[in-house]
Amino acid sequence: MERTRIAKVEDVKLVRRGQQIDGTLHLTPHHLIFVHIPPAHLTAELAANKAALARPREIWITYPIIQKCTLRISPSWSHYLSSVRLQCRDFNFYCFRFMEEKKARDVYDSVKAWTCRLGKIEKLYAFSYQPQKPEKDFDGWSFYNARQEFKRLGVSEKGADRGWRISTINNDYSFSPTYPALLAVPSHISDNTLKFAGRYRSKVRLPALTYLHPVNNCSITRCSQPLVGVRQNRSIQDEKLLLSIFSTTSSKDTLSEPNNTPPGSQTPRSSEGDLPPLTPETSFTDAETVEDEIIAQDASTDNEDRPQVYGAQQHNLIVDARPTVNAYAMQAVGMGTENMDNYPFATKAYLNIDNIHVMRQALEKVVDALKESDVTPLGPNKETLAKSGWLKYIANMLDGVGIIARQIGIQHSHVVIHCSDGWDRTSQLSSLSQLCLDPYYRTLDGFIVLVEKDWLSFGHMFANRSGHLSSEKWFSVENERSGVEAGRGGAAGGSKTLEDAFLKAKGFFNKENSRSRESLVDSDSEINPMDPNYSTPKRAATPAATAEIKHVTKVKEVSPIFHQFLDATYQLLWQYPTRFEFNERFLRRLLYHLYSCQYGTFLYNSEKERRDANINSRTRSVWDYFLSRRSQFLNTTYDPTINDHERGQERLIFPRPKEVRWWNEVFGREDAEMNGPTLSMAATEARSDHPTLNFSGGMPQSHPMALSGVETAENAIGPGVVNRAGKAPTRSRSPVATYESAGTSSASPASPSRKPDPNPSLPREEAAASEQIPTSTTPRAELCSPASSPTTTAARLSGPSSSSPANLAAMASAGDPLGVAKDGLETLCSGVASLRVGRGKAAEKSEMSNGDGELHEMARHEMEVEMK
Repeated sequence: MERTRIAKVEDVKLVRRGQQIDGTLHLTPHHLIFVHIPPAHLTAELAANKAALARPREIWITYPIIQKCTLRISPSWSHYLSSVRLQCRDFNFYCFRFMEEKKARDVYDSVKAWTCRLGKIEKLYAFSYQPQKPEKDFDGWSFYNARQEFKRLGVSEKGADRGWRISTINNDYSFSPTYPALLAVPSHISDNTLKFAGRYRSKVRLPALTYLHPVNNCSITRCSQPLVGVRQNRSIQDEKLLLSIFSTTSSKDTLSEPNNTPPGSQTPRSSEGDLPPLTPETSFTDAETVEDEIIAQDASTDNEDRPQVYGAQQHNLIVDARPTVNAYAMQAVGMGTENMDNYPFATKAYLNIDNIHVMRQALEKVVDALKESDVTPLGPNKETLAKSGWLKYIANMLDGVGIIARQIGIQHSHVVIHCSDGWDRTSQLSSLSQLCLDPYYRTLDGFIVLVEKDWLSFGHMFANRSGHLSSEKWFSVENERSGVEAGRGGAAGGSKTLEDAFLKAKGFFNKENSRSRESLVDSDSEINPMDPNYSTPKRAATPAATAEIKHVTKVKEVSPIFHQFLDATYQLLWQYPTRFEFNERFLRRLLYHLYSCQYGTFLYNSEKERRDANINSRTRSVWDYFLSRRSQFLNTTYDPTINDHERGQERLIFPRPKEVRWWNEVFGREDAEMNGPTLSMAATEARSDHPTLNFSGGMPQSHPMALSGVETAENAIGPGVVNRAGKAPTRSRSPVATYESAGTSSASPASPSRKPDPNPSLPREEAAASEQIPTSTTPRAELCSPASSPTTTAARLSGPSSSSPANLAAMASAGDPLGVAKDGLETLCSGVASLRVGRGKAAEKSEMSNGDGELHEMARHEMEVEMK
């Protein structure tokens, strides 16, 4: 109790939705408890029962669920009371009013100390929680078993070989600390190949199996972005791994020629720019059909030579969840997206899903529409709700899920999913797609397995995204004043105000010199490039630092990623109410316990961290709560029958993004308050704030698709993607290099050819000898003209941008995707071009020999200027 200034406060007034209740406030190490006797007029049932009237009620508020806390000081001459207002992550709002200002301050200071000054995860409530029966009799930690789930999917050591095996290369988490201990990989791929392939992916998160369809043996694999960089690095081992994944449905051994397109596998497809024109009847009235045509157009010359899988033509897909321009811009910091010249056996689709910072801001706008819920009975601000973009992002996510589910369930193709680091948007798309494909995951037990597999085991950063240890930035004081009336005497009040002023000044001037990755176009965590040529200075560990690690919440890494997944699941439940065994309350309570810290399930960032903390023996699993109360979370309308010949009983379900709605229950509102006709219209309009790709030559349509670009080895379509139509395929061609060679920039002397290492992490001889794979002789492409002037670069950064949705759409509809690429990639081009200005030949030669460390740093600086 050393953190508690005051343990009990009487005569406290709680204000909620305009209602005021008198009671007593208790402060414990883990909860705020407000005890009150409800007024008789609130509940007719209580009014009829005099005994019940005398029984007090309790409101429990766990500290980690507090999102913001505000102390409002009322002047002594005012008739208003000082108050403490709480905004909680479960979208409950409380306003506690106190008769004395000192008590309000003491409560505020105590809540702040118990919320954001713990310093260790081990001090959270989960480590002291003791369950009661029947919850005590359950063991949720043993509910999920990776080997059993792989066996259910058809992957096991003793079962028939379906093209996959279980690797223990990460058994001690030394290979990839953020990945699970057991990885399912193609049977033809050795652990030695995995070691080299992993070094080409951010955080060593290489493509690994997460789902295998029982009908057609097609797979969902997930990974992180490749380390392409500005030098257009490639990895033969990574290419071989993806080729093996896409070949697991082939009856032939297609890996005898790893560096060439194997017999029986897919060959490079014809230009996707030759799509058939859309008729007026089908023009964007069915977005799913349009997307399928974009992704899955058959080649006209070699269809008969390609393997047919269950009567459907395979069109294997690499899904990059990011917007196109964002993916290319990451090359400036040593990352990026696949160069499809090196993956001619697949198609790549960009899903235009924004990063964690955009999603955090969207939810903040939703909260702004609800934040007066404690003091007023009025409904949410509908205009603010519509402008938040929350429903647009949910609909866009479901659009992408529909593409993935159709590719596997209908097109009988494999899908590889990644975003930046592969633990946020990748988890959303992968798990939601499996909900659509597999009825097992739509049961209560199956959904638990899905969360354990795709979120917990594959390393979604629950601790970082949830901010369980809170932050002092979320605590504020309004109407603070110095002098004698400051509450604790003149000296104390004055010193407190002066201290706050100094702290604010310190925070302003001591910003980190290393820029946050939020300033980059697309990022999900702090900068930690794994490009071998990129290096950052490391601080020497001090004895004090190594003795005890203090955990803190990084505010800019907090984001409602798992909340979005539950919201999208709610949309599917609403659209298919008889296909889910669990009900809406199950999702709502799961979101609550994400933040309550009553259970240990969501307290750490990875499977390794949970095992190192010995979490399963020190805390209880959140699944104990649900399994012990199963009957409360079952859907009474659930129909488990699977019959593909009966409408409404099919195995597959597909989201309907145009029917997204507000999950009013989770926000504590009535359906009419959030899903009225005005908001429905606003939600539809919110989805049309970016242009739709129109390949029929007409004007942009109002209904957008999830796709922001499609790319193959021969051609590309969409804003921000370089068009390859009419050009012979060139190996390792940079998008910006293609733009420069088209004559859209001043001429520049050709750069000397280089032979990039196929695996930049290893010596050339070792990388080649490891698998007897011939090394690459791909020439390096010059990224942009060294003749660009500083004036031109400055004009690009400061001048009016033509990359607005309307201009991009106009260029796309006018058949000028090259112009779209020019404008969309201007940030990257400007950043790299500026490095060339004013440098002599000696500096250029030094850069080539010493790596791209300075190039990355300066390009990143230029990008931040653009973002600001």
